Amino acid sequence: MILSSNAVVFYGITMSDSTILKKDLFGEIRHSSYNGMPVVVRDCRPAATGLRWLARLMLRREARALAALEEVDGVPEIVRIERDRLIRSFLDGQPMQRGKPSDPAYFKAAARMLRGLHRAGVAHNDLAKEPNLIVREDGSPGMIDFQLSWSVRRRSKLFRIAAREDLRHLLKHKRTYCPNRLSSREQAILARPSLLSVAWSKTAKPVYLFITRRLLGWADREGAGDRGERT
Repeated sequence: MILSSNAVVFYGITMSDSTILKKDLFGEIRHSSYNGMPVVVRDCRPAATGLRWLARLMLRREARALAALEEVDGVPEIVRIERDRLIRSFLDGQPMQRGKPSDPAYFKAAARMLRGLHRAGVAHNDLAKEPNLIVREDGSPGMIDFQLSWSVRRRSKLFRIAAREDLRHLLKHKRTYCPNRLSSREQAILARPSLLSVAWSKTAKPVYLFITRRLLGWADREGAGDRGERT
């Protein structure tokens, strides 16, 4: 939901046509213009005082992931980073729940993109949310919102589990929008969530949903949970 629109000044640099895309206890996310180019700004300054440290931590996680993914097409690029603000390039397109990709080529390209992330040592960790997957103007996939991502130098067993969960969440979306094109291998991956995923669903996820939806008022579609499907 668009909340407001105005011009914002960052260290003397005016960012015009700034529109708030999201505002919560962790700050604001704005769509703006920086030196004539469309950008997205994550701003921790409006965060609740007791949560500003966590907002900054998530900002650093996103910046670290984007820096590692400079060679991966379909991922935003860092334009400028400060202590409380991250300015990244804007990916033009629609979030998955609006774009509704039904072409299997989209999911094939998205899986290839995921392999690029994982080779670079980055697990997204939040692909259950449909708005984090973009259907770009040419029909190709994009990925955004890396604030919960995990960046590593050496891919451990735990990282490989996280990477597999990235793929499994992508396949859940494929099951929704392109169900007849799932291979037997993909169906097998969907049928076997990791033990960590099962534990999350039975313990921490209900608490997470209560906090994000009841207390914070987040309304974005989160994927399988919103469709009554299993983890």
